[in-house]
Amino acid sequence: MEIKITNLRKHFGKTKAVDDISFSFGSGDVFGFVGPNGAGKTTTMRILATLEEPTDGDACFDGVSVVEEPEKVRYKVGYVPDSLPTHSDITVHEYLDFFARAYGISGKQREKTVEGIEEFTNVVGIREKLLKSLSKGMKQRVSLGRAMIHDPEVLVMDEPASGLDPRARVELRELLSLLAGQGKAILVSSHILTELTEICNGVVIIERGMLLETGRLEDVVAKSAPVRVVTIRPLSRYAEVYRTLLETPGVENVRRSAAELRVEVAASDEICCDLLMKLVECGYRIAEFKQHRTDLEDVFMRITKGDLQ
Repeated sequence: MEIKITNLRKHFGKTKAVDDISFSFGSGDVFGFVGPNGAGKTTTMRILATLEEPTDGDACFDGVSVVEEPEKVRYKVGYVPDSLPTHSDITVHEYLDFFARAYGISGKQREKTVEGIEEFTNVVGIREKLLKSLSKGMKQRVSLGRAMIHDPEVLVMDEPASGLDPRARVELRELLSLLAGQGKAILVSSHILTELTEICNGVVIIERGMLLETGRLEDVVAKSAPVRVVTIRPLSRYAEVYRTLLETPGVENVRRSAAELRVEVAASDEICCDLLMKLVECGYRIAEFKQHRTDLEDVFMRITKGDLQ
């Protein structure tokens, strides 16, 4: 499955919520969709879920257009909104069963499907509870179950970790990794960028409705951060280690503190390995050599300005 977004635009009056963005991802991918509040993430996701029509451009799921054939796209995509609608008189089981019926699943197959989804999302113990009585975390589980009831090839998830406690966020990360391993294509937005770094292999960054960066996560990080910071703590001969670092090719900057040296080198594992080997070969006793890898949060802060629409 390939999902291709091409020159997508969505205008609300004079406001350009989505302004000519293009990107793609596919089966087995978990792409983080990142941007400040008001950047156009939710609008883009609603277009992918066929809940909004674009002003211009298109999004295609293996060539099936959200503009031309939205009814076919709905069977390919599962959408998890940022909050589950509150229904006062329906249980978790009734809610999931309703959507199974809506997707044309009937008889014994529907019973088996709903039971399987309840087990997979771990809501068996609350299946008879009313939706309105559930915690935020439990509602997110039910929302994910509803999105998966028809076994879609693509999941579009808008802030699924919002309001979750630490354990629930860990379980969500594990669930997304499992789904990607099953071949699902996942687009997930979140403001918890350190967690996205752990599960995503790709990223889309937008601001004011415009695309700033997209691609494989390691490529985007390398492009945004050409240097890597390494903390070095020698046991002795501090001044000698400092002078050696200043004279070493590839070292771009050295900053001193009471017991440590913070070194900026080109963002390369090979250069870091060579640097450590050189220090050891010179006879220096190194108690700590720690790389500070650039993550998605660093990239986000570097390339966005915090502008709002």
